[in-house]
Amino acid sequence: MAGRHSEHMPTDKIQTEPGSNDPHANDAASYGGGDPYADYRSGDFTFTGLVDLADRRLGAGVIAANDEFFAERENLLIRGPAVFDPERFGHKGKIMDGWETRRRRGADGEHPFPAPEDHDWAIVRLGAPGIIRGIVVDTAHFRGNYPQRVSVRATAVEGAPGPEELLADDVKWEEIIPPTPVRGHAANGFEITGGRRYTHLRVCQHPDGGIARLRVHGEVVPDPAWLAALGTVDLISILNGGTYEDASDRFYSSPAQIILPGTSRTMDDGWENRRRRVRDTNDWVRFRLPARGAVRAVEIDTACLKGNAAGWIGLVLDTEAVVTHVRLDAYPDGGVARMRLHGSLTEAGAAELALRYAESMA
Repeated sequence: MAGRHSEHMPTDKIQTEPGSNDPHANDAASYGGGDPYADYRSGDFTFTGLVDLADRRLGAGVIAANDEFFAERENLLIRGPAVFDPERFGHKGKIMDGWETRRRRGADGEHPFPAPEDHDWAIVRLGAPGIIRGIVVDTAHFRGNYPQRVSVRATAVEGAPGPEELLADDVKWEEIIPPTPVRGHAANGFEITGGRRYTHLRVCQHPDGGIARLRVHGEVVPDPAWLAALGTVDLISILNGGTYEDASDRFYSSPAQIILPGTSRTMDDGWENRRRRVRDTNDWVRFRLPARGAVRAVEIDTACLKGNAAGWIGLVLDTEAVVTHVRLDAYPDGGVARMRLHGSLTEAGAAELALRYAESMA
């Protein structure tokens, strides 16, 4: 399996052959004041509509790194964009909002540069194991101190392994992104092909440098044995393989947040649409269950939506319903923080999920 640049990623200024031509061709201009994002090089990646498997709200974490001298590894998974404060310095130097390692050196004065194979790494535990479709390595504000190349390896280790277990010789890591040049102060997108289910990533910087944020977009593949053991589950939860498909309006916040675990903490941690001005219409959002399931109860949560919640909703069930998709209607408009569909997979649905799980582990 190999990773490659997304077709939507601007590649006209990417140095594709390290060491050839100008080794600083991917640098951003030094910060000259004003809005630090004014010259940020973003990207339009089709896969970012999928769930971020490395979202902290799903339980993701950066559990180890070989070096984090200048900036902590945990910053990689902060939800919001990286913040730059030009006047913020500490006893180690400039404080950056990301993961930044020290400058690597060679063996001695006659060999001052690091060896070609030298690199720094961080291990990321995905919050929801699944199939990875795309990765964004964001180097925002790392203009001349970003890595020359990055690579990503992935593995599937069930349970809650620690760093020692993951670094053991018997753990097989697959390279899903080979060492590839990236741009400074930019969103670097990689489309991932293949259909393997992974639980952990090893993000590598060659030879050193800083990365502001990491996003890992894909499809959650839950363990069917775990769902069977639980019995009644939230059939639409992202953690259990529920998927957002479409919505009438995404003006203020993503409808995908409706099926996140936990309770929303702020007004934007849910789905809020704009004020509807067309009469005899309403807003809606559609989801797909992980497989065919029997829904026995529905829970609608409007936490933090005090004057802008939906007036009425359409989805409530009087009897058990066997479904593969659900549509939540908000009348006439307004927000919903969370939705739960309590039930269990049907026999056919459980068999379908078990087959998909087995195929993703092959």
